Amino acid sequence: MTRRPYDQIYISASYAKLNIKMFGVDPGITAAFNGGTHMPFEDMGIMRFIPGLVITEPSDAVSLEKLMELCISHEGCTYIRFHRKPAPLIYKAGESFSLGKGKLLKDGKDVTIIALGVIMVGEAIKAAEKLKEQGISAAVIDILSVKPLDRELILDYASKTGRILTAENHQVSGGLGGAVAELLALEKPTPMAMVGIHDTFGEVGTQDWLKEHFKLTAEEIEKKTLELMKRG
Repeated sequence: MTRRPYDQIYISASYAKLNIKMFGVDPGITAAFNGGTHMPFEDMGIMRFIPGLVITEPSDAVSLEKLMELCISHEGCTYIRFHRKPAPLIYKAGESFSLGKGKLLKDGKDVTIIALGVIMVGEAIKAAEKLKEQGISAAVIDILSVKPLDRELILDYASKTGRILTAENHQVSGGLGGAVAELLALEKPTPMAMVGIHDTFGEVGTQDWLKEHFKLTAEEIEKKTLELMKRG
């Protein structure tokens, strides 16, 4: 039997309206010492183009458990991208979730940070606190799902704050940044910036070193936000 890439498997499965659940572990820089050949910066971009496929990425153990339950009960193909190593809790037990719906973690009026996944949601929260010290009110959204995208929440906060910054442990092209840019370009043009991987391969290193190397940090979110503020 010929082995087939995961995207081809899901194309066939979604076309046939099957009910398959796939899990992608150690996304992006969390692959650490496995290096560039095993560091998936492109998986969401590939999977996004498969019709009907649900793509979600939890940000802690609570959201992982709930999103797994939702994906199992969903009739159709789903892809969960999740961090395998221990991570700080963001949500309390009993928090409710819905597929395709994000969570507002912090309200704000000057800029909206839309983050995805364990690493970048945590960094977004830190960045919002740093920005607050400078008099900038930043809303933070844990988007949780790239497909379907929470259009209503994103458009609401694009109107409210007038500026959007995305943060992801993935290539911005084809990932969260690309998905949000497509939505805003078509429905509400909004000044925007992206923190994530920019057209490069992974490298070998500790997760902390890789965060700094690829600028997946609160400091980078803060820097890009300040630049965005100057654009009006």
